[in-house]
Amino acid sequence: MIGLSLITLIGVGIRLLMMVLIQQRRERMNRQINERLRTLIAAYRTLGGSFTGDLTVDSRHKRDFRVAADTEAITTTSVLEDANTSDRARRIRDAVEAALSDIILLGTEEHVRLAERAARELVAGQRVHTHDLVVSLRNFVRQALDLAPIPSDLSIPTQGPTRVQASGGKGKDGGSEKAGGGGGNGEGGGGGMQGGGDMAMTSSQAAEHQDQITPSGH
Repeated sequence: MIGLSLITLIGVGIRLLMMVLIQQRRERMNRQINERLRTLIAAYRTLGGSFTGDLTVDSRHKRDFRVAADTEAITTTSVLEDANTSDRARRIRDAVEAALSDIILLGTEEHVRLAERAARELVAGQRVHTHDLVVSLRNFVRQALDLAPIPSDLSIPTQGPTRVQASGGKGKDGGSEKAGGGGGNGEGGGGGMQGGGDMAMTSSQAAEHQDQITPSGH
C-alpha cells in the first residue's frame, strides 16, 4: 500500500507539473499571437484606412523640392510652399514606413514579400500603392480571428494609407504666448523692483526726518 501510494503521488505530481508547463506555454503562445495580431491590425489601419483621396504614398522628401528648385530654376518661395503642403504627405510616408517595418518583422511570407516590394519602391522614389498588402493583411486577420471570409460578390473600393492630420500652428502660438507670459513676468518683476525702490526711498526719507526732529525734542 505504501509503495502504491508513493507511485500514485509521483504520477500525480508529474501530471500536475506537465499541466503547469503546458499551460504556461499556451499562455506565452497566446500572448505572442495577440501581440502579433495587434501589430498587424495597426499596420492594416495605417496602410488601408482610406478609401478616397490620394491612395498612394508619396516618397519625396523636402530635399527633393530643393533639388528640383536648383535643377528647374523654381523660386524658393514656391519650393517652401510645396514643402509646407507636403507636410501631411511626409507624415503619411513616415507612418507607412513604420507599418512596413512591423510587417517585415511579424508578417507571413506573403506579407513580407509585399512589404519588401513596397519598401524598395519607396527607396527608389516611386509612388507606392498599398492595396495588395492591405487585402493580404485583411484576409490573414479574419482567418486568425475565425471570421468568415468576405463575400465574393462585394466590390470593396481600393484602399490607401490613412490620412494623418497635419500639425497646426499651436506650437508657434504656444511659444509666442509663453514668450509673452515671460515678458509679463519680467514687467511684473520690474514693477516689483521699482516699488521696492520707492519704499526704500520713503523709509530713508522718514529716517532723516526723524533725525531732524529728535534734536529739537531735546
